[in-house]
Amino acid sequence: MTFRYIGSKARLIGALSPFIEAVDLGAGRFVDAFCGTGAMAEAAADMGWPVWVNDALESAIVMTCARLTAIDDAKFAEIGGYEAALRKLNALKPARGFIWSAYSPASARTVGFERRYFSEENAGRIDAMRSLIAQWEASGSITVAETRLLLGDMISAVNRVANIAGTYGCFLSKWQKSSFDRIDLRKRNLRTDPVEVTATVADVYDLKVEHDDVVYLDPPYTKRQYASYYHILETIVIGDEPAVEGVSGLRPWKSKASPFCYKTRALGALTTLITSLDSATVLLSYSAEGHVDLDDLRRNLVLSGTVDCVPVETLARYRPNKVASSNGDDVAEYVLTYQRNELGLNKKIAKRGPPLPEVVEAAV
Repeated sequence: MTFRYIGSKARLIGALSPFIEAVDLGAGRFVDAFCGTGAMAEAAADMGWPVWVNDALESAIVMTCARLTAIDDAKFAEIGGYEAALRKLNALKPARGFIWSAYSPASARTVGFERRYFSEENAGRIDAMRSLIAQWEASGSITVAETRLLLGDMISAVNRVANIAGTYGCFLSKWQKSSFDRIDLRKRNLRTDPVEVTATVADVYDLKVEHDDVVYLDPPYTKRQYASYYHILETIVIGDEPAVEGVSGLRPWKSKASPFCYKTRALGALTTLITSLDSATVLLSYSAEGHVDLDDLRRNLVLSGTVDCVPVETLARYRPNKVASSNGDDVAEYVLTYQRNELGLNKKIAKRGPPLPEVVEAAV
């Protein structure tokens, strides 16, 4: 990826892969329930696993599916090939669409104050590209896999020219030099071997996994809500024109607010999720800076299974800019392995209700 996605496991693949390798490759799937940019799903696919990727955000599914796309999945037969599709998109003239009117300096004329996420030219090109991809999709000229690939390429291109510090929660008041580079979609290296992929945009509590599946959980750790931090990427992928608000121009996002981002709810929410999954094995990535105390979580989970918690690596804290980097410190990362006992807790528990009576709630 070309930007720093909060919680990305790209730097931890070497440390996390052995936990996947320790599980026998059998009849199940590798279920990446909070797939993000898809680093872990790709690692599992490289090991031969069929993968099920899920996320609450459409943009995360697009990024993940794009990196899992194989050569045979991206023939673009009606367009003249992958490279031809990119050339046609890159050659488009800017259009005055929603991104141009809401997220470039044109917003000073359209909504009364200036948003500096993109230059007017790049914002117009984003609108033109998204419109043509939508036309190709609607006419059947490109497949679902090809659509996701092009949208994934768009996200990468958008991130290279966005005038942001690291997320889309706000824009920079001063323009970065890169913001005036012409946006262009670049051909990525596609996989040589196809991957069996199931992709869903769903509430993680609604996933109907099976006993032989291995579920990997990488939930939000802190108060940062991904739906607001990456709102523009959602709008580009969905292709809609939402009513946006405030200086940052946030699209409505509270319906996708994660319970894992609230300190008072995170422990109960995570305990309920893990103990309600039907899979025999659950792998949880978690950070020392997270809301949930891992000792409290472990005490909750041993009521229904065996738990092993291992520190895997110490990483630099997420730092969106140079100032934050100079002031930051390191954060320890852990992997918790949970294996359900056959006679464990009753799995029919409320999705978002109060935690089970035996659950230990962390002090606020």
